Amino acid sequence: MLTTYDVTIIGGGPGGYVAALRAASEGLKVALIEAEHLGGTCLNKGCIPSKTYLKNAELLEDIKHSESRGIFVKDINLSLDGLVGFKNNVLNNLRNGISSLLKSKKVDVFNGFGTIKNPTEVVIQTADTVHSISTKNIIVATGSKPSIPKIEGLENVQYHTTDTIFDIKEIPSSLVIVGGGVIGVELANAFNSFGSNVTIVEYSDRIIPMEDSEASKLLQKHLKKSGIKILTNALLKKVENNGASTTLTIEESGNNSLALETDQLLVAVGRTPNLSATQNLDFQHNGPFLKVNDYLQTNIANIYAIGDVIGGYQLAHVASAEGLNCIENILNKQKKMDYNIIPRCIYTNLQIASVGYAEQDLKNQNIDYNVFKYSVQGIGKAQTLGKTDGFVKLFTDPKYGEILGICMIGPNVTELISQGSAYMHLEGTVFEMAEMVQPHPSLSEIFMEVANLSIGKGVH
Repeated sequence: MLTTYDVTIIGGGPGGYVAALRAASEGLKVALIEAEHLGGTCLNKGCIPSKTYLKNAELLEDIKHSESRGIFVKDINLSLDGLVGFKNNVLNNLRNGISSLLKSKKVDVFNGFGTIKNPTEVVIQTADTVHSISTKNIIVATGSKPSIPKIEGLENVQYHTTDTIFDIKEIPSSLVIVGGGVIGVELANAFNSFGSNVTIVEYSDRIIPMEDSEASKLLQKHLKKSGIKILTNALLKKVENNGASTTLTIEESGNNSLALETDQLLVAVGRTPNLSATQNLDFQHNGPFLKVNDYLQTNIANIYAIGDVIGGYQLAHVASAEGLNCIENILNKQKKMDYNIIPRCIYTNLQIASVGYAEQDLKNQNIDYNVFKYSVQGIGKAQTLGKTDGFVKLFTDPKYGEILGICMIGPNVTELISQGSAYMHLEGTVFEMAEMVQPHPSLSEIFMEVANLSIGKGVH
């Protein structure tokens, strides 16, 4: 006789395990199936490893430029073994924390490969056995895998993806990164600080093309100043093994051809959904992704899908929010998933963070708006940090002062953006933002400054 669960979740990443914890807290009997490590790509191969690397990069950059503050340091050395050891300790602590939480909530965790046999049965293949469980509801949270473009010769050379780069055994003397999106620029920042000669090859006319163009240009200027070479309007056409190195043929705008030699190659052009659990049923798709309705249901009513497998914002915190939303709907609370206030962060040394509408979206949708901009240079705390590059842009509704969107670039803005998200979530206006007393000195004073500027009462 099969064990019957109220909900079975395939995938133990930030969407899957969060959904499991919430479902168990609501009294549901829950099975969670994970083929590898709990925490998914974000914890094990993405967000967390990259942030440990970027923190080391930030420390190295601060030390390199410490003479202006009267601090003189000689013989700076980076131990990759030490960095990897620290990273692995962080991963193990977080994995163990997730495992303990799931155990405390009495979630049945299966370490194996889950496949949907039919709408009420899931097959689990472990290292030793194959068995089935019965379930009333299923959540597909199988995430994504690196997208590998068709490039001549790529299959004949060694290269890294965003899933394997953190297993690298030594810092490369040179590194070419194909893709100037969020992951590409973050890793470029890290390896440049570690001493690699880094080149970014980006097909678009600018890096991070989905974000604010002015912020993109400032980040590009900052990265170039740090020594990173950036090729835009560029396409990798051919890859050849050249013994100890790899030869790349790159086509630039105007059909100009450029040859590059590199010690290591990283392909970071995005991710494609992992549909391995869903091959036995006839699911509807939205392009390569599983198609879901506003309630995160697939075309099979008791099967839901969340996270990278459905596309949209491929962000860990979005997957978690979708997982929580799913459980509300399994409990028949009929809650639509709301994507209007989603913070988006880039953790380079000069950080970018945004929430709500981007300016290009406002233009494309013909939404009437005002835009106000305030420089980080005008903030006293930024001066004390010696980090004054950047700005905040505030997009507002001209009639009522509603906050439509915020874009920030500068120090620690990936932490600051949550204050902007809170204003929007609580339907605050620029008038309330202007009146809120901010601590001094603090970077958060930039909200008070730009809000007062927007209502014609600029302070500084």
